[in-house]
Amino acid sequence: MADTTPDNADDRVPPALPEEAPEDASAAGEFPQNDATSDSVGQTFDSGEGRIFPCDGCGADLEFRIGDQVLACPFCGHVKQIELSDDAAVVEQDFHSMLEKIRNWREQAAQKKIEAGDEDHAGVSTSLNELRCDSCGGNVEFIGTLTSTHCPYCGSPVQLENAHKCEENRIPVDGVLPFQIERQQAKTNLQKWVDSRWFAPNSFRKQGAEGKFNGVYLSYFTVDSMTFTAYSGQRGEHYWVTVGSGKNKRREMRTRWYPASGRFQRFFDDVVVLANTGLNRKFMLALEPWPLQKVVAFNQQMLAGHLARTYDIELDHCFQEAKSRIDETIQSDVRQRIGGDAQRVQSVNSRYEAITYKHLLLPVWLLAYRYSDKTYQVFVNAATGEVQGERPYSVWKIIFAVISGLAVVGAIAAVVQQ
Repeated sequence: MADTTPDNADDRVPPALPEEAPEDASAAGEFPQNDATSDSVGQTFDSGEGRIFPCDGCGADLEFRIGDQVLACPFCGHVKQIELSDDAAVVEQDFHSMLEKIRNWREQAAQKKIEAGDEDHAGVSTSLNELRCDSCGGNVEFIGTLTSTHCPYCGSPVQLENAHKCEENRIPVDGVLPFQIERQQAKTNLQKWVDSRWFAPNSFRKQGAEGKFNGVYLSYFTVDSMTFTAYSGQRGEHYWVTVGSGKNKRREMRTRWYPASGRFQRFFDDVVVLANTGLNRKFMLALEPWPLQKVVAFNQQMLAGHLARTYDIELDHCFQEAKSRIDETIQSDVRQRIGGDAQRVQSVNSRYEAITYKHLLLPVWLLAYRYSDKTYQVFVNAATGEVQGERPYSVWKIIFAVISGLAVVGAIAAVVQQ
């Protein structure tokens, strides 16, 4: 059976089922009514600001079970199939149309602040939402871009209802890649990763990276574009000549240069850019590739029981990062097309057309662990199992490796001289 039990499951108690309500319960004022909706799965609460997925069997909160890709109750075992609309699809969105909307949103927000007499903070946004937990009544804070979390008092999973639906001048989520790697498999992959760190201290390799895994959906933008490129440069072809005489006679490599230019087009599909801050982008980039063919149309049921964040970095800034990666690839293409033994690139002019994007939530297992009073972060791609992250280094192992390398070089040099 899939590992779906949360770390604090032993301390949680499923909420009691309500007693049978009188015929006129609302009039009696004894039973507050949930803001249940009929057009989507689950229930909203706190005036429609939050969403939960109650179990039909015991009333506890359902959580997404990774192994079976269903909603399951961690207490009574009740299972509920995730309901996907027949016409649900992940659709590419027009980049320039959304940029125009964003400009309008920013102007309207700035104007409202100015009209309210808050000119110093015009254009500055803060995000703090607070909901009352439907299970225990405690207040749950959503700070920054956090949109799905657990109640700190009873552990029930809670989501902001409209955080991913563009209700407050935000770009809606187009699709979600459900968790594929279970927590236990992530732990196994992490241990293999630790064992393979040869330059890590022996005590660390023996102890491992101890800590609590948190499953989180991070916000990403994917960028598509057709590019048209014109380039010019020079192709270098090497040849050898003999120079000098007697003991100074030797062969030298020379290069003949020929002009080269051309045009080509290339389509870039799904260049993935992380839209969250506070994470090591080098390691996050190394988690690629993502199996985007498994992305489904956004459904809040997939988020049940996991943390989730909306984007921190705006679409236009994410496009600039995608563009820099595309430009690097185009530069490599240009050198290949120039050919020869060496290349001189004099100009590269690229035009971007038919730019589209998708806003996706992708799954990651996060772990923070301590070693020698220092905190390290590890990231596991929860769709492929790829592990990347920070690790300690053994100074003695590095010194030993350097000395061994120098000894080998010295031995080779001695043999050559003989």
